[in-house]
Amino acid sequence: MTKAIVVQPGGGFDNVIVERRPASTPQCGDIQVRLRGSSLNYHDYAVVSGMWGPTEPRIPMADGAGEVVAVGPGVTEFKAGDLVVSTFFPTWLDGEPEVDGFATTPGDGVDGFAREVVTAPARGFTHAPKGWSAVESATLTTAGLTAWRALHEEGRVKAGDTVLVQGTGGVSIFALQFAKQAGATVIATSSSERKLEKLKALGADHLINYRVTPEWGEKVRDFTDGRGVDHVIEVGGPATLAQSMIAARVHGHISVIGILTGLAGDFPLVNALLRQLQLKAVLVGSRRQQQDMIRAIDASGLKPVIDRVFPLEEIVAAFRHQESNKHFGKICLEI
Repeated sequence: MTKAIVVQPGGGFDNVIVERRPASTPQCGDIQVRLRGSSLNYHDYAVVSGMWGPTEPRIPMADGAGEVVAVGPGVTEFKAGDLVVSTFFPTWLDGEPEVDGFATTPGDGVDGFAREVVTAPARGFTHAPKGWSAVESATLTTAGLTAWRALHEEGRVKAGDTVLVQGTGGVSIFALQFAKQAGATVIATSSSERKLEKLKALGADHLINYRVTPEWGEKVRDFTDGRGVDHVIEVGGPATLAQSMIAARVHGHISVIGILTGLAGDFPLVNALLRQLQLKAVLVGSRRQQQDMIRAIDASGLKPVIDRVFPLEEIVAAFRHQESNKHFGKICLEI
């Protein structure tokens, strides 16, 4: 029997319990993984907090990494001892998006990785980056891959481009790191001067405190001599999209990723039409895209920015820390 965190139907921090569950034997095409790390995302918060509470008992967390302890018949990609990291959409292997919603996403439609051991199809994992710990690797499943896909797969970022990132969450910081790797100029926003200094230390070229400068879209244009940025990593949602559209250049690319300010709002359609903006909704990515990202990480030596690590049993405290918005980078769980 192995330990697992379970969220009761409806969710809510008071409905999180610890259970003991059996670990099943790998069948054809399966691997068994001793999980060692996970990381928190807004989607996980929505499930556990009850915002999008589950309709049945659910093991939460979409991100998971650990070592393979057993392989089933037919598995040749992995062997015992390999460090692996989960994929957000286990059935989306390559090609165009083909998954509608979260029915197959671990921690939402199916049980996730807030547990000690998991047995699942090998196609739902990739090799982890060389030299990364399991906790570090677990930051990639959701946040890392979302940033990678937004910039490299959808935006086709290149040296000399300009990129706007919002805030200091996992997606935005990975986007800053990937953009700098590609030779781009990065403009970063935050409401905290302390966090802005940290963004500068990571390589951000221009900084904007959006509380001091609420019309920050025009400030972005000032930094780009009136042209606007090539890419926007839009994680705020309805309350920030209008400023992002001002900040983007004509025919600029806006990756619509987050809903931190809500689920609906006014859409400035005229701005989008007059400036022929490219708005692309980005929901994580495919297994092949994750493999491409990890190859790039192996070649570059990039490391994730981790704010704090909590033991698995303190998962609620970890989400409370996320609620405080004091973190810079990823909040992780050690299993």
